[in-house]
Amino acid sequence: MHRKKLEDLAQWASSSPHKPLIIRGARQVGKSTLVSLFAEEQGFSLMVLNFERNPAYADFFVKNDPREIVNLLEINFNTDIIAGKTLLFLDEIQAEPQVLKTLRYFYEELPELHIIAAGSLLDFELNSPTYSIPVGRVSYLHLHPMGFLEFLLATGQDKLGHFVEGFQVDDEVSDSIHYLLSQQFKIYSAIGGMPEAVLTFAKTKSYKKCEAVKQDLLATFQNDFSKYTRHQDIALIRKVFTKVPTLIGNKIKYSNISSENRAVEVSRVITLLSDARVIKPVIKSSSNGVPLSAEANHKFYKLIFLDVGLVSSLLNLSVEALEADDLMRVNNGVIAEQWIGQALLLNQNSHQNPELHYWAREKKSSSAELDYVFAVGSQVVGVEVKAGKTGTLKSLHLFMKEKNHAIAVRFNSEKPSWSKQDKLLSLPLYLAEEFSRLSTAIIKNNQ
Repeated sequence: MHRKKLEDLAQWASSSPHKPLIIRGARQVGKSTLVSLFAEEQGFSLMVLNFERNPAYADFFVKNDPREIVNLLEINFNTDIIAGKTLLFLDEIQAEPQVLKTLRYFYEELPELHIIAAGSLLDFELNSPTYSIPVGRVSYLHLHPMGFLEFLLATGQDKLGHFVEGFQVDDEVSDSIHYLLSQQFKIYSAIGGMPEAVLTFAKTKSYKKCEAVKQDLLATFQNDFSKYTRHQDIALIRKVFTKVPTLIGNKIKYSNISSENRAVEVSRVITLLSDARVIKPVIKSSSNGVPLSAEANHKFYKLIFLDVGLVSSLLNLSVEALEADDLMRVNNGVIAEQWIGQALLLNQNSHQNPELHYWAREKKSSSAELDYVFAVGSQVVGVEVKAGKTGTLKSLHLFMKEKNHAIAVRFNSEKPSWSKQDKLLSLPLYLAEEFSRLSTAIIKNNQ
């Protein structure tokens, strides 16, 4: 299956010098498969060291001497490691975190060798106080579940995929194409973007088999709970894990998640699940300019889940239910808001730490809230997820008037449109991954 991140890997590999690359992402989003696809595409000889399966591999990295490490690996595996031709893949590296520290020496002393590291729960190590690779010695690439475009390509809908990729703001979308893309997106909402589920659907077209795969994935995530917390926290982690999909779009109140636990306990568990990349905080920002994080207020936040297909499973939404209704209205818009959050992550630079923000003004006389705000270049773009052709856009208009930004975006189920007078770009859910590209074009044309 084609992954768009292959393009980022190719750019990394061709740069000189190239730093060791660390791929960050949740379990089962396709990190190892991505590396294998990349090695095959670029003609690299791939050497894989999986530290979870073979902890003894860490013995090769005891000394911080890259050339000695390479020499030991060549002897052990009876092969040559050639810079420019060999790709060294350090998989499940979080199992032996001391190996991470050697990456800085590869950049300093052997930068011509291509090295990629990854791990299912790697972010726990990267966010820990004991982890300290100096800034500038490694690069990061953030991997998310497959988007709708990748889903189309994986399931043989190449023409629809190319239509989405090539769509321009002034293009007309026929009723038939709009209907077809909308129906395919409903299927994607049921299947989701976890690679194993997508591959199963591509091969079998069986929703039942895909659901079995997703249930196994959910069980795998829950089995991981014991790996990153004390035993007494597991029940609370499981409660938060299953509760988050019902709270998407709502500001988090700890008492709504668990009235039996203290706020600090619930907060700690949310941090753990966020570090595992199972959930993603959407932080409140004043949104006066970029970067949005400069005006972020971490006391107020919402949450989205890892994948829209997993959300559908946790909410017991069948594909029949998703196909029969307007996705903007399913579970009060939960599926739509979850997907837009995912799509905004896919719109971000792969090498930057992914962030999501929303805007809210809490005044008794004129409270307002936007589902998301997003930085497009130097511009802040307000984002609303609303049902119907018109919907109530009171908050969006208030935001535009107060902040005087160049453009706002509304996602709904209708065909795309651009109103220069209202500075409003309306996009259907299936074009969400093209959000940044289309917004950039409008901003440039109206400067």
